[in-house]
Amino acid sequence: MNGDTTRPPWAGSAQAPGLPGAAGIPGTPDAVGAAGAAVPAPERAPTRGRTPAPGQAPPPARLAAVDALRGFALFGILMVNITYLASAYHGSGVEDPGFDGPLDGAVRAVLAVFFEAKFFLLFSFLFGYSFTLQLESAERRGARFAPRFLRRLAGLFALGVLHAVLLFPGDILTTYAVLGLVLLAVHRVRPRTAVRAAVALLALTAAAYALLALASWSAGGAGLDSGAAAADAARATEQLRGGAASVIRAHLEELPDVVFLLVFFQAPAALAAFLLGLAAGRHRALGDLSRHRHTLRYLQAVGFTVGLCGGVVYAHASLAHPGGAYQVFALGLDVVTAPLLAAAYAATVLRLATGRRARPVIAALAPAGRMTLTNYLTQSAVCALLFTGYGAALVGRVSPLGVALVAVALFAAQAAASRWWLGRHRYGPVEWLLRAWTTLSRPRWRGGAPS
Repeated sequence: MNGDTTRPPWAGSAQAPGLPGAAGIPGTPDAVGAAGAAVPAPERAPTRGRTPAPGQAPPPARLAAVDALRGFALFGILMVNITYLASAYHGSGVEDPGFDGPLDGAVRAVLAVFFEAKFFLLFSFLFGYSFTLQLESAERRGARFAPRFLRRLAGLFALGVLHAVLLFPGDILTTYAVLGLVLLAVHRVRPRTAVRAAVALLALTAAAYALLALASWSAGGAGLDSGAAAADAARATEQLRGGAASVIRAHLEELPDVVFLLVFFQAPAALAAFLLGLAAGRHRALGDLSRHRHTLRYLQAVGFTVGLCGGVVYAHASLAHPGGAYQVFALGLDVVTAPLLAAAYAATVLRLATGRRARPVIAALAPAGRMTLTNYLTQSAVCALLFTGYGAALVGRVSPLGVALVAVALFAAQAAASRWWLGRHRYGPVEWLLRAWTTLSRPRWRGGAPS
């Protein structure tokens, strides 16, 4: 997934993957987003050889900096999601008994502070931003937007269900498909109203967690039953090492807890990010980043300061005190601070992608960002082959550091493969299928990606 959190005490007994995005639950688990998280970049008709009608604005050129940001979010979601695929203990509140050394703990802490519950917010923001571009594109062509967008959401939902059952229960696509209906329903709101609604949604969610934490503390909650959690994780590990039927059965058993966490943790934050992306898209905020240099620096200063403080509290509660009132409080705090850290990440990438050293940043991140849906699903497929009984069955057998290095290597390979593919094709394979379903046509297959 992409929100990525250890299981709170009220979330049931089965171990559930962390919420994408952020990561993907794509941290996915933070969610593919990516991303939106794990959704393809907005398709725009190439401008070459086409003249807009009188009085009609030309279609915007593709923004390489935004593609780079999408690629960065995809990397963050992978860093989180792979931890849930590599160990059934991750997110259970108990450490894997095979990897409980200082280095293992340090790696988990770094991931919790800097990655978990952050990157699905980036994908969610970009989903809302891309929505406005798709809407404007339909208006320029005189096409009906709603039927196409609904088909797109239906396609994402179908892909998400298959992804959750077969590969990774912490899927983000189904969440985005459902929340996309809300976005469609409110897309005519003014940008200021969208921002206010997003802030109110985050504040109310954080307040609900604070009240729940207070109630748990007042009731003298005993916290996590570590023995039961460890037994559940050990049983899930054996299931995931079995054959295909055993793997799917393990995924299906996890889904109820995953849905619970999606509804009460990830969905409110993702919807808030959708609304912020919608407001930013209305103002074309990412179209000319030179106008927003001061804002980007401000987001870095505030986001890194406040966001990292919240990340430290979240990590300490999740890793050292899982299952009690403190962790519930930390989840509420993270609802408020994680968006600030995500904004600081976004501001940093956008400044790098438009600065003096823009070329290497864009070359490293943008190709993967133009094929986020294909890459998001491929990440899960490769990890499933590595860690479950579909392939090598290495779940629980690779250290946290080893898992992180696998993620880095996998993303590097995806970046290179994406660059090669887009030099010969207009869309990624899954993006092409989704576009064909959305438009009920056969898009062009060969040729470089549209500008």
